[in-house]
Amino acid sequence: MATLMGEQAQRALWRDYLELTKPKVLVLMLITSLVGMFLATRAGVPWPVLIFGNLGISLCAGAAAAVNHVVDRRIDAVMARTHKRPLAQGRVSPVAALTFALLLALAGMGLLLVFTNPLTAWLTLASLLGYAVIYTGFLKRATPQNIVIGGLAGAAPPLLGWVAVTGQVTAEPLLLVLIIFAWTPPHFWALAIHRKEEYAKADIPMLPVTHGEHYTKVHILLYTCALLAVSLLPFVIHMSGLLYLGCALGLGARFLHWAWVLYRGTQPHAAINTFKYSIYYLFLLFIALLVDHYLMLNL
Repeated sequence: MATLMGEQAQRALWRDYLELTKPKVLVLMLITSLVGMFLATRAGVPWPVLIFGNLGISLCAGAAAAVNHVVDRRIDAVMARTHKRPLAQGRVSPVAALTFALLLALAGMGLLLVFTNPLTAWLTLASLLGYAVIYTGFLKRATPQNIVIGGLAGAAPPLLGWVAVTGQVTAEPLLLVLIIFAWTPPHFWALAIHRKEEYAKADIPMLPVTHGEHYTKVHILLYTCALLAVSLLPFVIHMSGLLYLGCALGLGARFLHWAWVLYRGTQPHAAINTFKYSIYYLFLLFIALLVDHYLMLNL
């Protein structure tokens, strides 16, 4: 019996450390990084770059997420969405989490330096610091525009994937960054409306808390319109073809529909439904970019 309980405790500890990396967010970031890699070349991505490049980017992103858990542990403890997180419940100590984050960051940077190129490694480090230090440590508590300014760090993965293959920054990956940058505010503000009372209780100046729900809904609608326009730019610059154009229009129209429903307040749970759709939107948009890319290569 004692042995069984010990094994269960070890499994729980393993899960706690995995949770520190925010694996669901990590998967979406990894998809955008992969798409950035495959869009960067007409040939196949070299397997060391494909495997170890994405692993390095993922490890650094996991490190940033772990730091976020440490900094936000008191906030997490008072929010229903996050109160069961490992640090909020004391299952992992702040020192252990920071040590874990440091090990992930060192391993990730090492892989990127060995298997990709220095530019990828330093851009990844800048993204890690941007999210873990600038956004989590300062912006999140300083301004209701926190997610707009800090969203740039979270928008970096497709650029990192592209640079891992090519070794240079060009207009195309920056356009992919711009898409995620425009997507982040309507994505996160929809969740912030749904969790408005919790953010107010935690004294976090999210836009619905500081400026009210109507103001936030207007901005979600405006940013969604901007996102729809930005999402068409890959077709405009001949980075993608008609398949992507059709998908971008269809997915964007559906996002705009949810933003309008949220603005009008005609459906219950519109905020959380908008948030959930935004995740599917980004995933499907980047998959459409990838499929269109290989379709164009075969024409």
